[in-house]
Amino acid sequence: MPTPHTDVTTAEVEVATDVAALRRSVVAGAVGVFVHWFDWAAYAYLASTVATVFFPDENGTTGLLAVFGVFAVSFGIRPIGAMVFGPLGDRIGRKRTLSLVIFMMSGATLTIGLLPGYAAIGVAAPVLLVVLRLVQGFAAGGEFGSAASFLAETASRRRRGFGVSWLEVGSLLGFLAGSFVYLLLSTGLDESQLTAWGWRVPFLISAPLGVIGFIIRNKIEDTPEYRALEANDTVARTPVRELFRHHKPQLLQAAGLMAAMHVPFYAVLTYLVTYETDHLGHSAGSAALLSTVISLLGLVLVPVFGLLSDRVGRKPVFVGATAALLVLSTPAFLLMRGGLAGTWIAGLLLGAILAAILGTYAVWSAEIFPTRTRQSGLSIAYNITAALFAGTVPYLMTVLISATGSTLVPGPYLMVFAAGGLIAALSLKETAGSALLRPEDVSDAPSERHEAPAV
Repeated sequence: MPTPHTDVTTAEVEVATDVAALRRSVVAGAVGVFVHWFDWAAYAYLASTVATVFFPDENGTTGLLAVFGVFAVSFGIRPIGAMVFGPLGDRIGRKRTLSLVIFMMSGATLTIGLLPGYAAIGVAAPVLLVVLRLVQGFAAGGEFGSAASFLAETASRRRRGFGVSWLEVGSLLGFLAGSFVYLLLSTGLDESQLTAWGWRVPFLISAPLGVIGFIIRNKIEDTPEYRALEANDTVARTPVRELFRHHKPQLLQAAGLMAAMHVPFYAVLTYLVTYETDHLGHSAGSAALLSTVISLLGLVLVPVFGLLSDRVGRKPVFVGATAALLVLSTPAFLLMRGGLAGTWIAGLLLGAILAAILGTYAVWSAEIFPTRTRQSGLSIAYNITAALFAGTVPYLMTVLISATGSTLVPGPYLMVFAAGGLIAALSLKETAGSALLRPEDVSDAPSERHEAPAV
């Protein structure tokens, strides 16, 4: 028999959290994305070396495309992880999925660091690499939705944009750490040392970070909003069905915001390193240094834009950022042809625009879903767009530039997704300061548990 509804109100879940508790929540939410993106950055930066280690040394371009292909395949499985961990988090809570996904990601990353290369075990090496990247991608499918839901539901209403922005600070810290380690390796080791053992270092050092993250996440409490669902006996039993039946417009709008984040994120922070060395003639050290500086700029600006969205709204900040990306993407890649100085100016400009998008997209996406289906909605929208558009950025850029002979291809490509994000943003209402726990979350409507079972 269902327990009677208790008098849990929106006001009760908006009780101010002390600074120490908020800090623990931010660390618990951001540590997993740090570990995740540190691994992803290391793999991207070391693409050429990984190609040499795991694929036959017949053709450099073929090996590089194979590595980027594995990069894309690991994104392809992320929607499956989202379909598992998103609904799971809506049914059993944010805390448990946060702990589970970081455990899986860290274990796979450690194993990659210990994996023998093609010269030692032949074709088994690339096969095992693909399997491990699939495990990472499957677990990563649950990371964003769990962490974004957790941070949105633990931050205060008036500073929610600032609180959730730290999720992307964790992402940028992961990229920064990855680029810094790559900078140390590329400048401190020669090519033979990097190929023999140096490439393993980033994967091995991420393992203890994952253990620390697991311990932190295992000790936290679940969010006030989710506990309110439990207290009112309104936890969704079939959150995916409820999501697609009642919240398809929000799912499409969130996907538009996220696609406009994914493509510039990977173009600026991942692919630009390869673009500079392969098409602009810059050294690997110089390219890694620029990536590091862009990440540092983002660390400063992302929380600023998150805080600004609390003051002026999500819509003005996000619309301004996507409009700027639409207008300035192609001129930025033209500017890169003007030498190292032009590359730095263009890279920093794109980095600032990206920071404005990163500071607002996650909190805005979280606010448009009800608590009952929030983690499912965030996970599915994020990972489907990631699979379609994010992991394919390095691969498609390599193919398109080779096919067209034009190094300006990234500019128009960014413009397409900027336009999509702008359309999605203009279709949304302002949500800054809104309550996350809605009447439908603590009442019978729309409740899938009261519907007749599907035949």
